[in-house]
Amino acid sequence: MSHPQPKFLAYKRSRFSAQLPLGTLYSPSHAWAAQQADGSWRVGITKFATRMLGDMVECGWEVPPGAAVVCGQVVGWLEGFKAISDIYGIVDGEFLGANPLLKQRITIVNKDPHGQGWLYAATGTPESRCLDVHGYVKLLDKTIDKILEREQAHEEK
Repeated sequence: MSHPQPKFLAYKRSRFSAQLPLGTLYSPSHAWAAQQADGSWRVGITKFATRMLGDMVECGWEVPPGAAVVCGQVVGWLEGFKAISDIYGIVDGEFLGANPLLKQRITIVNKDPHGQGWLYAATGTPESRCLDVHGYVKLLDKTIDKILEREQAHEEK
C-alpha cells in the first residue's frame, strides 16, 4: 500500500511553527507564490510575515486588475495590528486582482495565510530570487536565530 505524499513541511524553531506548503515558491521578503491550474500565480504572505505584522486590519491596492507589474514593485499595502507593510510584486507579468474574500474577512490572512488568505493573483514569471520550501526553511532558521540573538543581547543589558 502506498502512502500519500505530504502536502506540507512541518516547521518549528523556538516559539514559531508553521505548515509550509510543498511546491510553493517563497520570496526572501516572506511572500509566497503558488501556481494555479490555469498557469496564473496566487501570491500571499507567509505565516512568519503574519506573525511579524500581527492581526490584520486592512489592505489596499496600488494597481488595477490588468496592469503590468514587475518584481519589487509596490502593488499594495497591508495593515496589521503591529505594523503596516508594503506588498511587493513577486511576479513579472499582469496583475489579475486582489482576493475578493479580503474585503469581508481580512483576518483570513492570519487564519489561513497559505490558503484562503492569499492576497492577489498574477500571470507571468516569479522572481528569480524565490526559493523552494527547503531554501525558505534555511532563510527562516537564519531570520529566527537573528531575532533570538537580539532578544538575548537585549536581556543581557
